[in-house]
Amino acid sequence: MNGSLTSWLLQPYRKILLKRYAYLLQVNLYTTYFTQHPLQQHPLTSLQCGALLQSLTNTKSFKQGQQLHAHMISFSILENNTYLNTKLAAFYAACGVMPHAEVIFDGILLKNSFLWNYMIRGYACNGLPMKSLVLYRDMLCFGQRADNFTYPFVLKACGDLLLVEIGRRVHSEVVVFGLQSDIYVGNSLLSMYAKFGDMRTAKMVFDRMAERDLTSWNTMISGYAKNDDSGAAFLVFYLMGKAGFFADSTTLLGLLSACADLKVVKQGKSVHGYAVRNSIGNYNNFFTNSLIEMYCNCNCIRDAWRLFERVRWKDTVSWNSMISGYARNGDAFESLRLFSQMALDGSGPDEVTFIAVLGACDQIAALRYGMSVHSYLVKKGFDANIIVGTALVDMYSKGGSLVCSRHVFDEMPDKSLVSWSAMVAGYGLHGRGREAISILDAMKANSVIPDDAVFTSILSACSHAGLVVEGREVFYKMQKEYNMKPALSHYSCMVDLLGRAGHLDEACEIIMTMEFEPTSDIWAALLTASRLHKNVQLAEIAAQKVFDMNPKGVSSYICLSNTYAAEKRWDDVERVRAMVRRKGLKKSPGCSFIELDNMVHRFLVGDKSHEQTEHIYAKLRELKLHLKEAGYKFSVL
Repeated sequence: MNGSLTSWLLQPYRKILLKRYAYLLQVNLYTTYFTQHPLQQHPLTSLQCGALLQSLTNTKSFKQGQQLHAHMISFSILENNTYLNTKLAAFYAACGVMPHAEVIFDGILLKNSFLWNYMIRGYACNGLPMKSLVLYRDMLCFGQRADNFTYPFVLKACGDLLLVEIGRRVHSEVVVFGLQSDIYVGNSLLSMYAKFGDMRTAKMVFDRMAERDLTSWNTMISGYAKNDDSGAAFLVFYLMGKAGFFADSTTLLGLLSACADLKVVKQGKSVHGYAVRNSIGNYNNFFTNSLIEMYCNCNCIRDAWRLFERVRWKDTVSWNSMISGYARNGDAFESLRLFSQMALDGSGPDEVTFIAVLGACDQIAALRYGMSVHSYLVKKGFDANIIVGTALVDMYSKGGSLVCSRHVFDEMPDKSLVSWSAMVAGYGLHGRGREAISILDAMKANSVIPDDAVFTSILSACSHAGLVVEGREVFYKMQKEYNMKPALSHYSCMVDLLGRAGHLDEACEIIMTMEFEPTSDIWAALLTASRLHKNVQLAEIAAQKVFDMNPKGVSSYICLSNTYAAEKRWDDVERVRAMVRRKGLKKSPGCSFIELDNMVHRFLVGDKSHEQTEHIYAKLRELKLHLKEAGYKFSVL
């Protein structure tokens, strides 16, 4: 029988007969092995086999367990032996080989709580939480009562599946049977509610626990950190110290996650120092990677780099942390350099690597480099990955190649809502309004319901393309056809759309009648439109609103100054510029990128550091002269 057919027969969820047949095939292999070893010709007793199985179960020694299984079959020790079959099923469940465990389990008539618990645990800990819950239900129907060894894994399964109501029902059963005082059950309740995001109930359970161990405190710390309440995580850590508990690596991992979210590098360094002083996390790549990630999130890229350099055996996560860290901190060049070094080092990239690298290509419009990354990820077999495919769509559209972006989008075997949104955003970025609307129609044809981001991108595309009528239709279709209330981003796009087209009165009407308080972005859109259509009075009103809401935003001052300059109101220009100087505001220098011969060149406004500066400025003077000869007149933007 060939391997593919055997693999098919061994799949779970088949009928008992097929599972029995697969079991016999496996048994035949084990028996063949043992008949070739003459030292195993003397049978062990049932008690000896049971003791060996228990030992192998504790150590999860799968290969030796298979050999013992073959020995018991060879000498017919397993026949009508419920004790050994129970031990054997528990062994396979402990090793995570659930198809084998299930075959043996189904053949046992008198199942005790030991066996039920091992099977429920096996399913819960090996990615099959639903089967764990089904088995728990069968256990109760069988008349077997659950105990403190059952509930921790039933609660884990509820948490993994986010089955809130069932989880609460199981919690009530725990209380009814008086098991809430068991520390393992209590810790499992904490973990389940943390997965639900219900830290309020988790805290109630925690406060009522008669006994707490280090796992209890760690569960609360990590729960708060994962549910974006980093302040509470640090408070629990403080209370943990007062209660006489000392932190371990799990504690510090939760705190590092909290530091990264809050971007509090001072506390992060304190956690790092505590780990060094207490020799926690030494030679532990997982802990070191968490430190690197924390420093990157806190914009301390140099500290992250120093840690990274000290890592002797860098795994994929180590490289990913630094590559994404440099990209997040605006150093796309270093991010791409590290990726090249990672490839030379022989470390295998994963989807996180490619997403970070493609994001770095976005920042500097490195289209050709992005194409080479695309080729590399295809060779590595990531071309069918939805997340990577979406990142490619985004990279090509931001790199200026809508054709490649659309080609990747069309070739994707499966598309998520984010994939559709990325394609719409690409058309929006290039002002291709009609194509963006066509994507909305395609989504409808494929029964994909758009979200807020999709409509924002479409309205933005209509704005840049000047499609006022179509933009209005999309805005009202969103409300009537999709029953979606416009958000601030949608109102901002509509103000920009109407303002660019010169419908300033209608734009003002939307601002005055919208359900929300207008934000600085909405007033800034009206200010830009007023400057474009030389409506100084409206520009002054919009500018004052922006100044009040965002006093440090220099762009609104520049826009108002340019509005006055266009009308030759030089006194007002000087007044606005004086306000900028008085407040100490500075505009970030403009930056552009040009990719030539697989090399990306960066230019800042007024930058003369490039090696070909003299030739570049000579060519600019030449172009300026040609423009002047052609009759072009320079104006204030």
